[in-house]
Amino acid sequence: MRKIIVVMGIVLLLIAAFVIFYILYPAGTFKTIKPHFIGTQSTLTLPVPGPEDILIDRDSNQLLISADDRRANLLNPGSVRGALYVYDLITHRLTELDTRGIVDFHPHGISMWKNDSGKRFLFVINHLSAEESAIERFEWTNDSLVHLESISDSNAMTHPNDLAAVNERQFYVTNDHYYTKGLQRKLEEYLQRKISFVNYYDGTHFRVVAENIGYANGINASQDRNTIFVSSTTGLSVLVYERSNDGSLDNIDEIHIGTGPDNIDIDREGNLFIACHPQLLKFVAHAKDPKNVSPSQVIKIQYQSVGEYSVEEVFLNDGEYSGSSTAISHNTSLIIGSVFEQSILMCTLEK
Repeated sequence: MRKIIVVMGIVLLLIAAFVIFYILYPAGTFKTIKPHFIGTQSTLTLPVPGPEDILIDRDSNQLLISADDRRANLLNPGSVRGALYVYDLITHRLTELDTRGIVDFHPHGISMWKNDSGKRFLFVINHLSAEESAIERFEWTNDSLVHLESISDSNAMTHPNDLAAVNERQFYVTNDHYYTKGLQRKLEEYLQRKISFVNYYDGTHFRVVAENIGYANGINASQDRNTIFVSSTTGLSVLVYERSNDGSLDNIDEIHIGTGPDNIDIDREGNLFIACHPQLLKFVAHAKDPKNVSPSQVIKIQYQSVGEYSVEEVFLNDGEYSGSSTAISHNTSLIIGSVFEQSILMCTLEK
């Protein structure tokens, strides 16, 4: 009997060790948060919560904001319509773009392609339901949108999160989950299985071009479109891919950052600015209840070549502004969006 008790005790200790070292520790549960930022902060309040993704047109000094009230729509699907906003950094004017032509609109990741003549094409992930999504393609002119088409394939896109346009009708899209629902999806999340993937849409068909990723999240392309960067949130890293002419991707590097990266913005100098979730389980709790705050973090990566890069933390708070999902550096400004907040954090850097 005593031997059985000892064996059971050892088994329980092994299970506890597994939970601590394979789930809690990588999720940042024991991480110490020491808030810091050199600069000033203010907030831009939005009519709709959840500015999860933001892109910038640096030529026009305009922000394009993708917002959706995810908590409200989780409790009552389709109860609150999502929105796209344009914010002019010069005039400080906030304008909602007209998307009434789309019956059910719940935007997530966004990307823009600008052709040689200056035409802007906007790509938006639209979650029509928990299991069905489409890529809405628009032409963006001044403060108006012209809807061009909806692109969907439920077999190819299991749960799209973000996308990177590389031409007028070609793009990459991350799928943060392999499974769409049920126990398998839960096990995928909590066991941090590396089974999510990236699709490439060549203008006609989707195909998988990168796989075995732990929660494929943000994605962006270098200025010459030859390099693709993908955030692996549960992998605590940024994956670097070399892009071929046919759209295929070859994984050439992995930048280990020790935190959960979300969306990626690339400035004029080629630096990556990434909003992160330093304590992933706190973010999960925050998603369920706004009373549970989740730290926000922004890192800057200067990527030179394979194995040559630097990582710098430029912003960290303890949840006063929770769940940072996107960060944009523009001149002396640092602009931070969130998955659930009803505002954008507008920061001015002192250096």
